[in-house]
Amino acid sequence: MEIQNDLITSAPVDAATLLILRDSDKGQGIEVFMIRRHTKSSVLGGVYVFPGGKVDKKDSNINLFDRIDADIEILKHSLNEPDLDPKSAAAIYIATIRETFEECGVLFAKPIQKSVTKIPDTELLDNPLLKHLNANDLGLSLDQLVPFSRWITPQLASVMSKRFDTRFFLAKNPDMQIAKHDNFEAIDSAWFSPKVALQKYWDLEIEMAPPQIMSLANLSFFDDVDSALAYFRGKAPACIRPQPFDLEGIRHLCYPGHDKHPEREEVMRGPKILRFVNQRFEPEGGFDAFFVG
Repeated sequence: MEIQNDLITSAPVDAATLLILRDSDKGQGIEVFMIRRHTKSSVLGGVYVFPGGKVDKKDSNINLFDRIDADIEILKHSLNEPDLDPKSAAAIYIATIRETFEECGVLFAKPIQKSVTKIPDTELLDNPLLKHLNANDLGLSLDQLVPFSRWITPQLASVMSKRFDTRFFLAKNPDMQIAKHDNFEAIDSAWFSPKVALQKYWDLEIEMAPPQIMSLANLSFFDDVDSALAYFRGKAPACIRPQPFDLEGIRHLCYPGHDKHPEREEVMRGPKILRFVNQRFEPEGGFDAFFVG
């Protein structure tokens, strides 16, 4: 991983990502599904991430809106973004499900409970998600998605050449569905407990970017999926704007609650600062500092 030093002046692109969770059958608590992006990807190539991607125009398709199980005003409220219009909020939720379906085959859906327009498949060639829902009389289960956090890439982006405004969600892996990478955008995948993923990162077995590192550290404090979902369902998702700075030639990223961050209130558990040493981002205090908070 190389540090970027160019300022990115373009506006952040709307994006969404999903942490699919399950309870370990080995007594390790929560496990999170992660995919390794293709090494030739222009964004975080070779890095382990959660399924997700950019919000697309097709996520606002009126036929998809007809197949959601939630009021769009409630979706807007759940994201804790006063300036976001309800249709855009719904599109973010839909993008989360679409990207997850495309990248790892997991679909958050259920039998449709109302009359909707049946569309000829020939009109749906550019919308695989809607085609699948249409063919199987399914609707989208947006109510299974729990807003977790919102990450806005700073202009000094550190590890990417693009800026994103990414909404992170949590959801329990649907029964009888098997998550797997698509061998196109992702070339490997695995279920990790947060602590195991961070240990593998620390041992240089896998690469991760700061939002994934910090999200795993935050989740490591929960013993099971239900307790994590209940906790975050009951609170507004925090907006996290990392603040980068260089000190003695070392890139640092600080987070809300750190004395160098303009937002002094802590919004997530785990370390409040990472620094780029040994070709990776590490918390001050070593490995155990991931789990302080």
